[in-house]
Amino acid sequence: MPENALNLAGFNEDSAENILENRRRFLKLFPNESGEWALAGCWQVHGSDVRQVNDLAEAKPAEDARGDTIYCDAIVSNANGVLAGVKTADCVPILIGDPVSSAFAAIHAGWRGTLAEVATKALERMAFAYQTKPSDVRVAIGPAAAACCYEVGLDVIDPFSNKFPDQELFTETRADHACINLLAANRAQLISAGVNPDRINIAPLCTMCRTDLFFSYRREKSIHGKVGRLMSVIGRTRGRG
Repeated sequence: MPENALNLAGFNEDSAENILENRRRFLKLFPNESGEWALAGCWQVHGSDVRQVNDLAEAKPAEDARGDTIYCDAIVSNANGVLAGVKTADCVPILIGDPVSSAFAAIHAGWRGTLAEVATKALERMAFAYQTKPSDVRVAIGPAAAACCYEVGLDVIDPFSNKFPDQELFTETRADHACINLLAANRAQLISAGVNPDRINIAPLCTMCRTDLFFSYRREKSIHGKVGRLMSVIGRTRGRG
């Protein structure tokens, strides 16, 4: 990795020692009235499975774990001291918070996960487990490969055109290729699920444009041979979101 990059994931491309030490430093940045933070993560597989974390003990990895051992792409919880976290390097990170029930979710949505409706499935788990109402939640969609840069082929264009017939998600670039607005696709799914559009905030930053700030798999893999991962987290402290 580039030195001093604070890579927080990618156990198949960086040493576990580096990643785990970076995570320890990262967690120290968050004050917590109720004591320590535990990071609830997962090994992401571009699917739509949701992990529910019920308490601090469940969030902690096994003592001998040298990587993420639970396979899924979304994490929900309402426990004090738990940080739900997802890793990205062009895919879309989505954080959902419910100020009424104090439940929260972190979601990793690549194009496959978006087609599988991973964000709305996380919201459905929050409704089932914590009685979350979509109209109550606030959503933050973080930096990702944006419509300016994220070029895809027909293997992506065709299924998205079928799934989002009323959305203008593509800007044609060349024959059988176009740039996709994956952030808009996830926003549309959340609105269809009942989320208030005014409570969805999208970071106006493209990971592919701003490699000075963010890791970008599509931009950096060919340069460095390996790519670090960003981390987006959400949690609550005692009595507060």
